[in-house]
Amino acid sequence: MSRGPKAVALDLSEQEQGEIQRLLHRHGTGQALVSRLRIILACAEPGATNLGVATALGVSRQTVALWRGRFGAHRLQGLVDAPRSGAPRSIDDEAVERLVALTLEEAPANATHWSTRAMARRTGMSQSAVSRIWRAFGLRPHQADTFKLSADPAFVEKVRDVVGLYLAPPDRALVLCVDEKPQIQAVQGTAPAYPLRPGQVERTTHDYRRHGTLDLFAALDVKAGTVIGSCKPRHRSVEFRAFLEQVESSVARDLEVHLVLDNLKTHKTTLVHDGLAGRLTPACWATSRTQRRSAESRMMRARWVCLRGRPRSATMADRRVRSAALGITQTV
Repeated sequence: MSRGPKAVALDLSEQEQGEIQRLLHRHGTGQALVSRLRIILACAEPGATNLGVATALGVSRQTVALWRGRFGAHRLQGLVDAPRSGAPRSIDDEAVERLVALTLEEAPANATHWSTRAMARRTGMSQSAVSRIWRAFGLRPHQADTFKLSADPAFVEKVRDVVGLYLAPPDRALVLCVDEKPQIQAVQGTAPAYPLRPGQVERTTHDYRRHGTLDLFAALDVKAGTVIGSCKPRHRSVEFRAFLEQVESSVARDLEVHLVLDNLKTHKTTLVHDGLAGRLTPACWATSRTQRRSAESRMMRARWVCLRGRPRSATMADRRVRSAALGITQTV
C-alpha cells in the first residue's frame, strides 16, 4: 500500500539535459543548485523513487520530493530560490526624511559638517544605517568643491570662443593653451646627496643654498599633446613677447594660431598686442583657472622633475626645465 503523494514523473528534453550538464560543469554554479540538478537527473531515471534518490545522494526524502515537484511545475526556473521579503523595515520614511533634512539644513555642534557617527548619535540610528541613507540620496557632507563666478560681462562670449575652437576648429588652425610657471627655484644642497641603494631611498640635505629663480613659459597643444617651452630669468611683457615669437617660429607658416590666455597684465600690454598683430590670435583672456588647469598641471610636473636633485645654478635649472617641458610631449 503506497503512502504519501505519488512521485511526479520527470521527462527531460534534450535541451533541458544539455542545460543541466552545462550548469553542473560551470565553475561558478553554487553548490545548492548543483545538489538540486543532481536530484532532477536522478529522478529522471526510469523507476526512480524519492526514497531511492534520497539514499543515493545523501539527502532527505522531503528534499527530493520538494525539488521534484518544483521542477515538474516550473521546470528549470523552479530550481531557483524564490525572492524573499527580508526583515521588516526598522526605519520608516519619516525618520529618513528627518535625517536628510538634518544633513542639509543643520550643522553639528563644534564641527563644520556631519559624520556618520555624529549623525547616528543625533538620530539614534546605527552608523551603517546613516551611511546607507546618505548613499541612497547621494549626500556626501564630508566633501566640498569650489567654484568661481566671473564678473566679466563678456564671459559667455569668451567661453563660446574657446569651446568653439575645440568643437568646431577652423581649417588650417592650431589652438594653444598658454601659461607661465613663475619662480622655479634653483637650489643646491649643503652636502652631496646620498644615492639610491637597496633598502635606502635617495637622501638630500634638509637645508640648501639658493641660486636664483626662473620662469617657465609654455604653450600646450592639447589635441596633439605637444609643448613649446622657454625659460626666462624674468616675467615681463618683453619676455612674453619673445616667447610668442618663439611660438610663431615653431609652428608651420600656413597655420592660423589661436592662443588661450589668462588675464595677466603682462599679456595685455601694447608690446604684446603688437606681437599678436600677425597670425597669432588670442581666443580670449581667460578669467578662470579651470580653463588652464591642463597646462598648469603639466607645468607643475615639469617643475617637480626639474627640482629633483637640486640644480646647482640657474643655468642648470634652465636646462632641466627645458628638458622636462619637452619630455611632457611624450607623455600627454
